[in-house]
Amino acid sequence: MSLKKIMIVEDEPDIRKLIELSLVKVGKLEVIVCASGEQALAKVEQEKPDLILLDVMMPGMDGVMTIRELKKRDSSCNIPVIFLTAKAQREEIASLLKTGAIEVITKPFDPLTLAEQVKKIYQKQVHT
Repeated sequence: MSLKKIMIVEDEPDIRKLIELSLVKVGKLEVIVCASGEQALAKVEQEKPDLILLDVMMPGMDGVMTIRELKKRDSSCNIPVIFLTAKAQREEIASLLKTGAIEVITKPFDPLTLAEQVKKIYQKQVHT
């Protein structure tokens, strides 16, 4: 299986645009953009992304609450999730991985290598 469609869930408009440009222009991927966890939950069943890039810190429904809800639903429980976070402490990363995420990418990330990084993580997950 190859990675084609990614859902980005990020509340910061500038970061959201940077991720989108990186994945579309550099990675040649299709992107669904969401500004909140609630928006992601509303779109996920219809859009059926191959992977979700999920910000941890968002107002309202944060990333942890969002992944918990995604994992409860039949339509999204098997979609791999990668967290994006500025919190890079080992304990915090371990805690995020316990929620069911397949990986954690720390901010700031390199927009020129983000798509390749995401593809590698996805391929590793698919072949595990």
